[in-house]
Amino acid sequence: MSAARKKPEPPLTTVDVQLELIICAFREKGIAIGVAHTSEGGVDFVYQEGVILVRDAYLRQVADVVGGGETIDGLVHGVTLFSLAKAKIQDVLRALAEIDARLGVGVATPNHILSICPVSPCPATEPEEVPGGELPDPGVCDAGGHGVFIYVPDTGLLADAGDHPWLVGVAGELDPLSEIGDTVEIREYAGHGTFVAGVARCMAPVSTVHVGSDFTTAGALSEDKIVKRLYEALGLGPDIISLSAGGTTRKDLPLLSFECFWHRYRHHKGTVLVAAAGNNSTRRPFWPAAFPEVVGVGALAVNWRSRANFSDYGHWVDVYAPGADLVNAYATGVYKYREPPHIGQEREFHGMARWSGTSFSTPLVSGLIAARVSRTGESARIAADALLTIARAQRLPGVGPVLWPCQTAGNCCDHADCGGRSAYGGSAGCGCSEGGGAHRGRRC
Repeated sequence: MSAARKKPEPPLTTVDVQLELIICAFREKGIAIGVAHTSEGGVDFVYQEGVILVRDAYLRQVADVVGGGETIDGLVHGVTLFSLAKAKIQDVLRALAEIDARLGVGVATPNHILSICPVSPCPATEPEEVPGGELPDPGVCDAGGHGVFIYVPDTGLLADAGDHPWLVGVAGELDPLSEIGDTVEIREYAGHGTFVAGVARCMAPVSTVHVGSDFTTAGALSEDKIVKRLYEALGLGPDIISLSAGGTTRKDLPLLSFECFWHRYRHHKGTVLVAAAGNNSTRRPFWPAAFPEVVGVGALAVNWRSRANFSDYGHWVDVYAPGADLVNAYATGVYKYREPPHIGQEREFHGMARWSGTSFSTPLVSGLIAARVSRTGESARIAADALLTIARAQRLPGVGPVLWPCQTAGNCCDHADCGGRSAYGGSAGCGCSEGGGAHRGRRC
């Protein structure tokens, strides 16, 4: 009898590859990562093994329920990172199920892993090469953002970012690249922070932008650590924090660690947090974008008239802006594709790339807020509210509230260069017409 044929392995998906990158990268740092799956087999949420987050008022009761454990870190206000290493119940999901049953849902949660927007199968999850002389798209708006500070927690800033005129003066911690021989290998997610900063600067060309080097472990970071970084960022006095990262959570509950953040955020009355709505193509809440205190940004498709197929959506998304096939600053070197459909292929980049995601519609909105602040003298929160009012007034059927590039008032063509060329030779990218709303093409 002939041997039975081995059942072929299913093809790798984008999510498979991204999860493996995250798990391996954290393992190298001695941190175990768990993945909870939905009943349909999809990814429910990603979390750190061996620890949970607990409300301070319930620490003693939680220790009784799990049979031990100990405090690792008392986060800034009201929440503790708690180790299960010495507890009788050491499995995170088992421990949480027992805590839910005996103390109530929401007393404790996983320490979720947030990332720079992992995606469902989407054709543009990795950067695509463009000619070296390509101009940013959307292009650079009129001088806006004077005196406004945008903080970007991301992968850091590429050393040669200042070679692009619209990024001159942008500061930040270095984005890691690894040298291999005479060529530069572009690591996964390298250049993400620079691209994000470039989009924000195109909308607010004279704003002050600082890029943090936070999401350097396969583009991911545990929620306790990102909250600490955001807490530190508030101390720098930013007008806008532009966060192109987040994640889904157990039982869709809000991120518990952010209760620490809101305690201080409330005292910075002019600062606004703008966050990506995620690229999972679902209405499921993506945190922290889904918090009411945050401006959650979804992405428009290439035509700027429909929602991008990858963008999350739902009542919790505040506004949609262009986020598909944007062109901006990127690394120089060789990139090896790790995700479908180009696994294993190598492409050469020359300082620019085409990229898609709510990661990039987010800084576009952040830049619009900065431009409005400098034009009106409003605080960033008031400017954000005003722009959201405009966005709701020009909502698109089947999409929702929208904003166009360079728009800081009800008439989106309120810039001298709208419909012409920008200061750096690119298009203004306003996206409107005399009719007030229909965009005239990829470039205004």
